[in-house]
Amino acid sequence: MTTHHFTRPEPPRRRGALRRATAPAAAGTALALLLAACGGAGGGGGGGGASDAEFNEGETAVVNPSDETGGTLRYAISADFDSPDPGNTYYAFSWNFSRYYARTLLTYTEAPGEEGVELQPDLAEDMPEANDDSTEWTVPVKQGLRFEDGSEITAQDIKYAIARSNFGDQALPNGPKYFQDLLADSEDYEGPYADESDPLAGFDGIETPDDHTLVFRLNKSFSEFPYVLVQPQTAPVPADADRGEQYQSNVVSSGPYKFDGEYRPGVSLNLVRNEEWDASTDPTRRALPDRVEVQLGVEQNEIDQRLVNGELDVDLGGTGVGPAMKGTLITDEERRHQVDNPQTSTLRYLNVNTVVEPLDDPACREAVLYAADRDALQRAWGGDTGGDIATQIMPTSLPGADPGIDPYPSEDGKGDLDMAREKLEECGQPDGFSTSIGARADRPADVSTAEAVQQALDRVGIETEIKQYPSDTYTNTQAGSPDFVHDNDLGLTVYGWAPDWASGYGFMSKILDGDAIQDAGNSNISELNDDQINQWFDEVVSEEDPDARAEIYTRIDERAMEQAAILPAVFERTVLYRPAELTNVYYHAAYSMYDYMALGTTNTD
Repeated sequence: MTTHHFTRPEPPRRRGALRRATAPAAAGTALALLLAACGGAGGGGGGGGASDAEFNEGETAVVNPSDETGGTLRYAISADFDSPDPGNTYYAFSWNFSRYYARTLLTYTEAPGEEGVELQPDLAEDMPEANDDSTEWTVPVKQGLRFEDGSEITAQDIKYAIARSNFGDQALPNGPKYFQDLLADSEDYEGPYADESDPLAGFDGIETPDDHTLVFRLNKSFSEFPYVLVQPQTAPVPADADRGEQYQSNVVSSGPYKFDGEYRPGVSLNLVRNEEWDASTDPTRRALPDRVEVQLGVEQNEIDQRLVNGELDVDLGGTGVGPAMKGTLITDEERRHQVDNPQTSTLRYLNVNTVVEPLDDPACREAVLYAADRDALQRAWGGDTGGDIATQIMPTSLPGADPGIDPYPSEDGKGDLDMAREKLEECGQPDGFSTSIGARADRPADVSTAEAVQQALDRVGIETEIKQYPSDTYTNTQAGSPDFVHDNDLGLTVYGWAPDWASGYGFMSKILDGDAIQDAGNSNISELNDDQINQWFDEVVSEEDPDARAEIYTRIDERAMEQAAILPAVFERTVLYRPAELTNVYYHAAYSMYDYMALGTTNTD
């Protein structure tokens, strides 16, 4: 997820009557969107206790509802945060988890299922109001909110947080740059670190007429702007506490928990209650446990076993148990009732780089897609319980998604080798070629996917070397760095993507728009820079008709597939395990994992 620089002239701003934003309604009954659906209040919403729950009950209901406070909620993950700094992160689990200590302008309704796609205020006093052409959005900020040190949270703290994440040569590298792309009159702003005496001088895209009002001035009509205000980059940061990327060591809390000591990369992050948090101002954070502990760098099989043994409560990564445990839990009748297998809107796929030779030739890229064994790719993700075979880019739950897009068909799902060889001839590589496949070493399914691709491509003479990297640096330093990709011949990279919000723009813009390519933290890893696709992205943001927008998203999906820039594998299904002691458990479709803010524990030892 990355940067989209609008180059078309800024339309004239009209200061007409303001209209309040409401959360755009999601389409479809199976909507499961990365940043658009969530969970229910403990003690309500149906769902039984841990012992009488059913298989996959957590996808649509609250399991083991409880209002009981106390105890320690125990997390572990096989890798690490890209950063626990809310302004410097792009992993879904980190966006989910950071809500313990970072409040944002808007958030999602706390309810399982489709109700969770609705937006509601968090730091904001009310929903944003837009002018007539959606180029100006006014957001009132609640009064009386405080940081962990007792100082008041103001609109300027939120403006500063957005500045440090989006502007200047020293802007934080991880995370999307929507604000940089959208805010007017900010092109020459050099960021808050350029002039420490007046860090916000020249940052005119956001106005703060008083301490509790934000006015966002956009360079283009953007009807989906409220979704941008859910991002953790809107969590306030006091300027005098900021230390750039080192701020991650001890983030100043605006939420119900604060750091207990410093974050220890690769080791741990522990949280305790923040006494300055006012529950009456916060309708979405239940704050049940007294303490939250995260162990980092724990091997996946060990995490899975400790979950089953009751020694852990949650796998922080949220992507489900590993392959070894997945089959066991699905077939174990004694534990099956503690398993959820929700359908997500996460696409697991391979980027096919459009710059690395010889994949800079479209025919060579097409050869890869024709040779792919889709059946093997699905098996790499655990078969039917791991995901549904994907032939297009957009998840079927998004408006404009077309499951009929399949430009590289084969009769048995195992690839069309004759067409692959024909394309190799066309790109001047009749005997095949060699390239490398990048994958995250600590994610077994990623590695299995790379191996499935390796075996499939070998059938037509395309030789590949699998190169493995740690998750916490993968999206910034390796796969997310075009220079690294080119230097290491990473023609193919295993990746996963879920919507920033519930639309084709929220899903595809950061992985397909040429203007989204950036030097670090790059998510358009294929480096696709197609003039027609770029133009459609520029046009769709001004389109007010949702049906017309959906039609454009369909065209973008189809053309990107024709460019062979992405090899879809599966629309993921996760196998999540909920220990008996875990309370208020439900699948939070906004993050494609459990809703971490709702969770409690009956284990108070």
